Amino acid sequence: MSQAPGAQPNPPSVYHERQRLELCAVHALNNVLQQQLFSQEAADEICKRPLSQLALPQVLGLILNLPSPVSLGLLSLPLRRRHWVALRQVDGVYYNLDSKLRAPEALGNEDGVRAFLAAALAQGLCEVLLVVTKEVEEKGCWLRTD
Repeated sequence: MSQAPGAQPNPPSVYHERQRLELCAVHALNNVLQQQLFSQEAADEICKRPLSQLALPQVLGLILNLPSPVSLGLLSLPLRRRHWVALRQVDGVYYNLDSKLRAPEALGNEDGVRAFLAAALAQGLCEVLLVVTKEVEEKGCWLRTD
């Protein structure tokens, strides 16, 4: 069946979630998957569940995006900004390398960094990026399978 001259073909049905709150990661996942598969709660649970499964020796470092309070001197403002923080293991000790700290803060061993991550995730609105080598990424060995 041919279309009349000048007629536009029907556009494909494209799933598109619009921005709501600060849920852009959830919206991006659902938009790529072309259906609503993830909610904020589901995404939060996924972030918390792999925490114990992270193969930390395979991870070069972690970068966290955290809520950061805004203040003017002693006055705390009801505004929230975002701040990026680096975590890295050096000589068997994990450190918080937050650029706002005067010096690196030792977190201890794997249990210490896991506790730090759990506390950061419990605050809500925390994103964690893993920095791994290309080989680790290709093998997917940043997660333990046991």
